[in-house]
Amino acid sequence: MSEQISEERSYDLGDTTLTFVDRPDDLDPFPPEDGVERPRAEMSCGHAVTPQSLTGWCRSLLDQGQYTFKCPALTVGTVPCGAEWDYTEVRRLALLTAEEMLDFEMTLGRLAAAQFCDFKACPGCKTYVEREALDNLCFDCTICEESGKPTMQFCWQCLRPWKGRAPRSDRCDNDDCSDKDLELLKGCGTITLSQVAGVGPCPSVRACPTCGMKVEHDQTGCKNILCPRCKVEFCFVCLKLKIDCLETSNYFTACSSGIAARQTAMPIWNRK
Repeated sequence: MSEQISEERSYDLGDTTLTFVDRPDDLDPFPPEDGVERPRAEMSCGHAVTPQSLTGWCRSLLDQGQYTFKCPALTVGTVPCGAEWDYTEVRRLALLTAEEMLDFEMTLGRLAAAQFCDFKACPGCKTYVEREALDNLCFDCTICEESGKPTMQFCWQCLRPWKGRAPRSDRCDNDDCSDKDLELLKGCGTITLSQVAGVGPCPSVRACPTCGMKVEHDQTGCKNILCPRCKVEFCFVCLKLKIDCLETSNYFTACSSGIAARQTAMPIWNRK
């Protein structure tokens, strides 16, 4: 993505499709460094933005792996608005350039696909294919067969020709075939949640018990964490769903079942 956002970008006050407001930018309330006040327009949620602040915020969300744009403006105290903006609205009010639109749209497509599908490039035909049987690492590429090439049966994990029996969910018989994510879960360091009473060190990386996505805790606030992929909230300490953990403890106290051991298997997301 482009690193710079043009400081010359500004709304046309003659644009009757926009609602202009005479109040501070809700995404960046500080006065501009150059002292030049620029027009602010109102988003669908009612908060004021400039092209620069809107572009910067949405780009930061993409950099964090988020493919939905939500308003961060505070409503009451420290509670964010949270309203979701449609990309077409963001594109229009951010005054995205053609290059930025291409960057945004390619990133949005990639993130959405990565969240809900399991895609990889076949080592034979180089076509991106989707794995539907998430409990089987042995993949038969039908694209190879359709193109007249010998069907490529490869390992989804190490991307080499399949060796050994199938189906199998842990590894093939190729040397050094291993699940790098699982190795990280087994060998990562530890962290301490200083604001949660009675909880000692726990693994610094966890796999979401619902979808298997790797997540880390920023070591602030309560012990629960929201998975950015499946949007399920769970306890980083005991790995139970939040609703189950809170039946016998609270946000800032030790879990009744203690600290969950390091995970030795990746949860498989049932998306049906």
